[in-house]
Amino acid sequence: MSITKDQILEAFAAMSVMEVVELIEAMEEKFGVSAAAAVVSGGGEGAAAVEEKTEFDVVMTSHGDNKVAVIKAVRGATGLGLKEAKAMAEAAPVAVKEGVSKEEAEAVAKDLTEAGATVEIK
Repeated sequence: MSITKDQILEAFAAMSVMEVVELIEAMEEKFGVSAAAAVVSGGGEGAAAVEEKTEFDVVMTSHGDNKVAVIKAVRGATGLGLKEAKAMAEAAPVAVKEGVSKEEAEAVAKDLTEAGATVEIK
C-alpha cells in the first residue's frame, strides 16, 4: 500500500505538537539525520536559495532580579510610558522589538541584558 504526500500531511495536521516532535525524533534516529535547518548550496535546478535574515525580534524571556533597571531599558528601547514598560517587563516572555535590523536588535539586547534581563534574538 502506497501513501501519498497529501495523506501524510493530513496525518501531521491531526497530530499534537508533542506527537510531531516525537515523530521527528524517531525519524532522525531511524534515518541517522538531523531536522536542523540545512544550508543548500549550488545553483542546480531545484536547489533552494538560502536568504540571509534581515529582520530580527528581541524577546525578553525574564526581567531578572533588577526589574526597575529593566523597565528603564524597555522604556529606552520602545519609547513606552512607565506603566506600559512595567507591564511589558512583567509579561515576559515578550517581544520587546520586532522586525528590526541585526544591529538594532543587538543594541537593544545588550541594554536589556546589562539591566539584568534575559534576552533572545530571534
